[in-house]
Amino acid sequence: MKALLVLEDGFSLYGDSFTGEFETGGEVIFTTSMTGYQEVLTDPSYYGQMICMTYPLIGNYGITAEDMESSAIHAKALIVKECCHHPSNWRSIKTLPEFLQQFNVPGLEHIDTRALTRHLRLNGAMRGRISTQDLDPQSLLAKVLTQPTMEGQNLAKFVACQKPYIFTDGSPKTVSFDGAGRYNWQNLGLPLLVFDFGIKWNILRLLAKHGFEPLVVPPTTNLSQIKASGAKAVFLSNGPGDPATLADAIENVREIIAAKIPVLGICLGHQIIGHALGGTTRKLKFGHHGSNHPVKDLRTGRVEISSQNHGFAVYFEDMTDVEITHLNLNDQTVEGLRHKTLPVESVQYHPEAAAGPHDSEYLFNRFYDLVAKSI
Repeated sequence: MKALLVLEDGFSLYGDSFTGEFETGGEVIFTTSMTGYQEVLTDPSYYGQMICMTYPLIGNYGITAEDMESSAIHAKALIVKECCHHPSNWRSIKTLPEFLQQFNVPGLEHIDTRALTRHLRLNGAMRGRISTQDLDPQSLLAKVLTQPTMEGQNLAKFVACQKPYIFTDGSPKTVSFDGAGRYNWQNLGLPLLVFDFGIKWNILRLLAKHGFEPLVVPPTTNLSQIKASGAKAVFLSNGPGDPATLADAIENVREIIAAKIPVLGICLGHQIIGHALGGTTRKLKFGHHGSNHPVKDLRTGRVEISSQNHGFAVYFEDMTDVEITHLNLNDQTVEGLRHKTLPVESVQYHPEAAAGPHDSEYLFNRFYDLVAKSI
């Protein structure tokens, strides 16, 4: 079935659908990951985006139960050069087309992904639309121009949890607090409240592995609720959208920091901390999406290969109380920061993803030590 992709500047490519009829739109971005398409699709941070995979053959190891990062696909569409319809993997439970169809997410193949990626690198990530129903470039372009840009969109509210839960035995399970707002911690590690802006499940696995007992809560949880819960620290998760739109969350985190509660943020959590500490965020030209980004830890001089997925970066004009801890070696953007006197740290990249494959796991140990010294 023929399909058409059109970007907001008029760039267009024809391809074929491998999931049936569709028409959808979103921000078109590319990721340089050679593997991990299932983790990419189920990462809530990709909400609202149509993802172009730069590696030419996608789907060759199918879909596995163990590699889910959430309970659903959050991307708006998947764009590939060639989809493998007959995977080879003893763990595979379904094909990539079947997986996309399960969640009604379009798949587009036989697109020149090199041309698309080069166009996005030169001109930046931009709005786009794909359709099997409307194959007229001008007609589809008119629809693209009515879509909102990523800047100014609060998307975390669409993927954040609404009720507290714990992640155990490979799935989330809802829990409750007592009448005083306290949680019945199970003494499995340091009690940690995880603010869910669109968290990946592997973050919860590694927090537990490195000595924490994570309890996931809605991102609207306030300072008084944190204190009542009995938690010893707060973690701010990854998530989609423009961080500058999260004014309530930024103010909430500012109060948590002022209360001297230990805080660690990843990705969107890092950006929220950046705002709370007096910084700003700006849209990157085409973002950082992939699992091969070099990051330097300025405290040790060590370079790690990182997994990244973000379209905004943190900037500081005045850094009186803040120290940059990590830098992206490709473009020198901020990849990590910490407060000089308060127990607050954050990183822009994803230490829970196996890019290096274990280059960045030390960050969880570093946070554990930070919390242990503060209680």
